[in-house]
Amino acid sequence: MNFRQFAFNNVLRNKRTYVAHFLSSAFSVIIFFTYSLLAFHPDLRGSIVSGSTTLSVLGTMGMKISQVIVFVFSFLFLLYSVSAFIKLRKKEFGILLLLGMSRKQLNRMLFIENIVIGIFAIITGILVGVVFSKLILLICATLLAVEHGLPFYLPGKAILITAAAYFILFVIVAAFTSYLTKKGTLSDLIKAEDKPKPEPKASVLFSLLSVLLIGLGYACVLLFVIRRILSFTLLFGGVVLVIIGTYFLFTQLSVYVMRALKKRPHVFFNRTNLLTISELVYRMKDNAVMFFMVSVISATAFTGIGTSLAIGDPGLAAMINPYAFSYISFNESDQKNSFEQKHIRLIEQTLKREGFAYQMASYTPTHTKEGFTLVKLSEYNRLAAALGYDRETLQNGETLAAPSTISQNSKYKLEGTATDTVKMAHFEGNQEMTMHIKKALPHIVIPDAFKIYIVTDSDYDTFNAGNLMKVKYVEFVVPKWHDTRAVTRELTAAIYSSDTQSLQFVPFQFSALVTQWVESRQTNGMLLIVSGLIGIVFFTFAASFIYFRLYADLSRDEEQYRMISKVGLSRKELAKAVTRQLVLMFFLPLLIAFIHSSVAFVALQQLVDFSIYTHTLSIFATFLAIQVIYFLGTRWRYLNHLYQKVL
Repeated sequence: MNFRQFAFNNVLRNKRTYVAHFLSSAFSVIIFFTYSLLAFHPDLRGSIVSGSTTLSVLGTMGMKISQVIVFVFSFLFLLYSVSAFIKLRKKEFGILLLLGMSRKQLNRMLFIENIVIGIFAIITGILVGVVFSKLILLICATLLAVEHGLPFYLPGKAILITAAAYFILFVIVAAFTSYLTKKGTLSDLIKAEDKPKPEPKASVLFSLLSVLLIGLGYACVLLFVIRRILSFTLLFGGVVLVIIGTYFLFTQLSVYVMRALKKRPHVFFNRTNLLTISELVYRMKDNAVMFFMVSVISATAFTGIGTSLAIGDPGLAAMINPYAFSYISFNESDQKNSFEQKHIRLIEQTLKREGFAYQMASYTPTHTKEGFTLVKLSEYNRLAAALGYDRETLQNGETLAAPSTISQNSKYKLEGTATDTVKMAHFEGNQEMTMHIKKALPHIVIPDAFKIYIVTDSDYDTFNAGNLMKVKYVEFVVPKWHDTRAVTRELTAAIYSSDTQSLQFVPFQFSALVTQWVESRQTNGMLLIVSGLIGIVFFTFAASFIYFRLYADLSRDEEQYRMISKVGLSRKELAKAVTRQLVLMFFLPLLIAFIHSSVAFVALQQLVDFSIYTHTLSIFATFLAIQVIYFLGTRWRYLNHLYQKVL
């Protein structure tokens, strides 16, 4: 057996130790390959643009940036995992050095081991990526709202880039291992597992500070959205406070709570609690930084995915513009009436033919000298009725402030109108009225206009006298507007037909909400893919951290439980004690991440008028299910190993 075979056999003998390292590495290769698969897809650029090259550029940039992020985090993760394995095998290294192996040979052995694992991870990741590439393309086509899908292609360039990038990464990581093995004398290496651990300590002050900092961080985030204090410093400060508070929560508060339980005899001496609590005191202290990293990384992943799902929700598009179709008719052309009547009739007939329920209402705004937009109360009430809102009443001299944008709507809800009255001058400047603002309306009924005021029909006629700029807006409310893509294409082609091409000025404008939503969804679909895949990578790495820490302490646990079993520890009691510790290790960081993410989602809910709780629950349920499966598998393997070694 030569030296390379010896190193290769070392990997096989330590397969239990290296399995999480290998699987996580292979998974990061799969994610990197997925980004490459999409970035180099020949049809992606043409399918996603929808008339806008900006979306294609943003999508390509997003994929490239995501590849860099995954690559960098893969490097940091691999360094962490390799350092964990070196600590775990210190005694083995000491014995090899004692038997005559040189430091140079030891470094060479570790280099070969890492390269072997890296090559197998690259091959496995690429093969799995290729096998599931069609499914990946189908999912991405749905997220990006690409109607005809993304066809399968042989991703040769993606395979080459992924293989080359990760081979270089594994070579760099393997080279770093030589620096990690230089520390420590021969005796330190051999006795590494026998050194006693000091009694964990915790500060009451820092324990209280953890709760205070997290509370202040939550307050800053909620203040940012509830009071609409749109300050980056406030939001960023809140996030930083929560992160610092989380660090103290795991390093101080968790240890303090465990030590406090030890001081309660009725709890500590209750059956196997003595074993469980005593062990958890050390585990919480040893794994505090790991728990902190897992919590922060998981919370970031959950929040990023949830925000992306909310941004791509049809409800966000409907918040900005509640109308499925908008037809604007201008009065500069003599052909106005013929076009308007013909097109409105065409829209109605098409919707009826395709089975879409709809309501139609129109309004003709006028403008004041100050640039305010005035709308008749009767026309507003018809629009409000079509949208399902209550009717309003006014007296002459009264007006309603109507929001036209999300930010203006939020400002009205939070602060109301700045004054109780508003002065309005006739368009020609020969008449001025002071109108009393009755209230600010709580909904966007007339979008995209400057300072809309609803006035009585008679007051409207007074201000509109002599105003020749008459533009009529015809709005269509369609409950299932997100299913009108085919109808929109047909109507757009028919309205902007060849008989309008020769006109110097087109006296109308037609727009559809579904077109705006699709373009928005494509942009945000890229964000969802980017944040989703990065979030999954983060979550996988976080789960692997737990696995590394668990198996790093396996030898010590074997010895400890072997001694306890001699005084009567049964298999059932061993399983109960181990399960309690594993539950805390697997689910405490996840619980903290859920709490942090929940506050972020509550804050996000204050900014939108549609419910995001479905997205929130689906994210939590998905990741919780993954964690439960991972926990059950790890528990089964861990207990089986202990049963063989201890009982």
